[in-house]
Amino acid sequence: MLEKIAHIKQEFSSDLAQANDAQALENLRIKYLARKGSIAALFYELKSVSPEEKPALGKALNELRTFAQSAYDDAKLKLEQSSDSTELPFDVTLPGRPVSVGTKHPITQTIEEIVRIFKGMGFTVATGPEVETDYYNFGALNFPPDHPARDMQDTFFIAKDILLRTHTSPVQIRYMEQHKPPVRVVIPGRVYRNEAVSARSHVLFHQVEGLYVDEGVTMGDLKGTLVAFVKQFYGSSVKYKFRPTFFPFTEPSADMYISCFICNGKGCSMCKYAGWLEILGSGMVHPHLYENVGYDTEKYTGFAFGMGVERIAILRHGIDDIRLFTENDLRFLKQF
Repeated sequence: MLEKIAHIKQEFSSDLAQANDAQALENLRIKYLARKGSIAALFYELKSVSPEEKPALGKALNELRTFAQSAYDDAKLKLEQSSDSTELPFDVTLPGRPVSVGTKHPITQTIEEIVRIFKGMGFTVATGPEVETDYYNFGALNFPPDHPARDMQDTFFIAKDILLRTHTSPVQIRYMEQHKPPVRVVIPGRVYRNEAVSARSHVLFHQVEGLYVDEGVTMGDLKGTLVAFVKQFYGSSVKYKFRPTFFPFTEPSADMYISCFICNGKGCSMCKYAGWLEILGSGMVHPHLYENVGYDTEKYTGFAFGMGVERIAILRHGIDDIRLFTENDLRFLKQF
């Protein structure tokens, strides 16, 4: 039986040397190491030998099985390593998959461009809380408790005198309380109004407020600043006009219009066939505001303006529904 063991070991080594692929190795395993393989058959024959021969033959068979299993495992590992180094798990000749790159929201883009223009004219950026008190949102801005102008802004009240701000103007008061003139700031931010959601109105939107206070500031400075803005934002050929209006916190007050760039002033549905588009409200800061923040009303004058960012973006891009800005539809957002 020792001769059989030696013969199978020699035969195994010869077959192993010729096993060059995974299938050949698998055939080798089945022939020698499987439950019905040659080595298992020798263990079955061990039952019939004499008790005196069993210890030596058993030791020889165990050595043969250990040798064969170790040699097979080494050969399989080398084959796998060789396969990993020459074969890639993917086809490098295939074209790459396009990577989707996100962009800034159109409202963010619009705010950043507006702020960039005003920063170029010497304005800095200020911000304030979105949850406000009645005093900062109305009282300090010259809205008496029974003033009819309060009805112009439908307000979300959280408590008796706590509310979601209806405009960014409260930041004007907060900023002037903390800074002495000269003051020149733009104030971007979210505002909230309790309105029915439709194609032209929403409960949440954005504004950019502007404030300039110093000695000798005039209505001419206001007009020059706003004209410079619209020419940079809409193009140097844009036509513009100012129309008197009313705001509690400015006096005199004026709305600014630009010629409708969709119909070139001829009249269309976007401009309601007037040929003009309203883009912002403005005016000289009311003296009562200076009194509320401790400014000398005889020494300082200033102007303020405010614009709805969604409206600016709608007019610029010809969008017909304000709700598109908050619906997160990628088909809409990818256009920007």
